[in-house]
Amino acid sequence: MHSAWTLSLLLISLVTGALMGADSIRCQLADGFDYPVGKPNGDGYYVFRGYWPNGHLGEDWNGRGGGDSDLGAPIYSTARGVVMISENIGGGWGHCIVIRHAYRDETGKIAMVDSQYGHLHARIVRLGQVVEKGQLIGTMGGNFGMYAVHLHFEMRKNLRIGMNRMQFARNNSNYYSPRDFINKHRVLQTSFQKYPIPTGLFSPYGRTSADDRIDGGEVVKVPVLPKRKSAGDLPDKGPSDEDEDFWSKLRARLKQSKVTEGTNPPQ
Repeated sequence: MHSAWTLSLLLISLVTGALMGADSIRCQLADGFDYPVGKPNGDGYYVFRGYWPNGHLGEDWNGRGGGDSDLGAPIYSTARGVVMISENIGGGWGHCIVIRHAYRDETGKIAMVDSQYGHLHARIVRLGQVVEKGQLIGTMGGNFGMYAVHLHFEMRKNLRIGMNRMQFARNNSNYYSPRDFINKHRVLQTSFQKYPIPTGLFSPYGRTSADDRIDGGEVVKVPVLPKRKSAGDLPDKGPSDEDEDFWSKLRARLKQSKVTEGTNPPQ
């Protein structure tokens, strides 16, 4: 078993170095995947619009209270991973987060998947941050009133997609059905060992994506992780459940319709 783990780590290191000269952030493997709302099982929520290839590439999660009653509801990371995007994308997306997860699949090999969370009211995490399963990463919104409040949630098997979806086939070759993936990976084998999670793999930005732009043809441009000078430049993890000072300040900001610096909607 130990030799198999060593081989898997070596393979990831080789792939990481080969893909576009990507850097990496070390993180433990995910120990399982939960639902991003009503953790861990989606309690109090339902899927209004599901996933289908060549159509809707994710799931739209709504609160059972109806209307916009779920505005500001907590959104959680589906699993342990590293934040690859945390930005107001604009266009049809608004505040958006992408997290990359490494996990051991049913064959024992290490695989990776990106989870994407769109139309958020607030983003709580920052680029390069390591997050845990069930950690608060943002709150539910509707892209500043463009849509009824809901979470658009995707699971991508192709790590290059980022926010330029039109460059990739819109089918099962690049995407998972989110609920199907989560249900098959609720509990996973993990360890204390940290593995390199590749960054900088996204397809080049600056191109217009027909389904992701506003009517004026705004180009999608998203900050990506810079090269690091040292491992100390990035945090090992976000705030914990025991960090009462963080949570009290967050609750106060949300009550006043304020969010983390750089994430306020336009007035």
